[in-house]
Amino acid sequence: MKNINWLLGKLFLLFLALLICVNLLAWKYQGKTESRMHKVSINRISHDVQRFEEEKKRAAANLLELMDFAGVDNYGQITGMFSIGRGDGPKEKERFWKNYGADYAVVATDEYYYKITYVSGNENKELFLWINGTAAMFVAAVLCVLLYIRFEILRPFHQFSQLPYQLSKGNLTVPLQENKYRLFGRFLWGMDLLREHLEEQKQRELKLQREKKLLLLSLSHDLKTPLSAIKLYARALGRNLYKNEEKNQEIAEHINQKADEIEKYISEIVRASNEDFLDFQVQNQEIYIGKVLEEIRAYYQEKMVLNQIDFRMETSRNCLVYADFDRLVEVIQNVVENAIKYGDGVWIEIDACRQDEEYFIKIRNSGSQLAPKELPHIFDSFFRGSNVEKQAGSGLGLYICRQLMHRMEGEITAAVDEKDIMTVVVALRVL
Repeated sequence: MKNINWLLGKLFLLFLALLICVNLLAWKYQGKTESRMHKVSINRISHDVQRFEEEKKRAAANLLELMDFAGVDNYGQITGMFSIGRGDGPKEKERFWKNYGADYAVVATDEYYYKITYVSGNENKELFLWINGTAAMFVAAVLCVLLYIRFEILRPFHQFSQLPYQLSKGNLTVPLQENKYRLFGRFLWGMDLLREHLEEQKQRELKLQREKKLLLLSLSHDLKTPLSAIKLYARALGRNLYKNEEKNQEIAEHINQKADEIEKYISEIVRASNEDFLDFQVQNQEIYIGKVLEEIRAYYQEKMVLNQIDFRMETSRNCLVYADFDRLVEVIQNVVENAIKYGDGVWIEIDACRQDEEYFIKIRNSGSQLAPKELPHIFDSFFRGSNVEKQAGSGLGLYICRQLMHRMEGEITAAVDEKDIMTVVVALRVL
């Protein structure tokens, strides 16, 4: 706000300087005009007094007599006229030449001197009044607009400028104060809604974190019971306390049961820890499946050549499907990358076609070494099959693919045939 006040002050001083300059120019212009006007009037009087002398054979007694003789109402800025004969005495000449403070000029004829007084000041103030009045109204209008902007827009905005910063710091509990600034009514209303939404979200997150923490603490505590039992059974077996084989088998069965309990608790801990740890946001809309497949073709054409993999891609006619373009590309790329990593590198094929109200994209690759019993789990989080060998990975790729496809109202499945050919099918809804 200090900058705004300084700017207003500078603008006011600028207007004042311009007004002074304009007045000086007008003063100079008026002075020149008036100078010309009284000289013209004196020149007219000079001609009129000569004519008066020629006809009357004497000097004009005063200005009124000359005006009556010349038939004029006035001589502009001329205010008076005094005359003296060339042969008059010293006292008359002294009185004639005495200056009473008025501007005057002297006109000489053959027999007389005429002292003509005139006004050369700023008696005519219309020009100055017009200039100063217009300038004052303009300056007042501009200052009113600037002051309105300052008090009605800039000042309240300056008061609200700290609001986003306070929200970013998490100061969400204090509601916004109502104010009289109608220009910012919707802005403040929206910011207050945002504050309430962030506060609710913050409370939900805190509640969720507390629940997760309590769950983890509870499950961790529950683990102690089966662990203690396993330790007890192991100690008994180590000391060979049970001579009966049937009893040893019973103890082994108990150990297995307790291990199953521990595995269940660990699964619960993993689920609680990883719940909502991935963001599966999609923006479904009508998209042309041909554009998606062309992007996949362009992305992998050269890559397959460099990897010396026979890459084949067959598609049917283009159509509209319901999906998120970027997310669908992500799903197909995930599947193809798995085919490159876990296949034998001989060939990869993509076949796309429409069947009734669904569109199927089949990604097939040779050389799958996935065990049949592992196939139902490949879409589980953190699952990695026995065929991964030393390939880096997190076990989340296909899990993410399935979550995304479900949010796009589609599906993804996988199968391995007797020739070790892996087939992953992506199903989409046709519009």
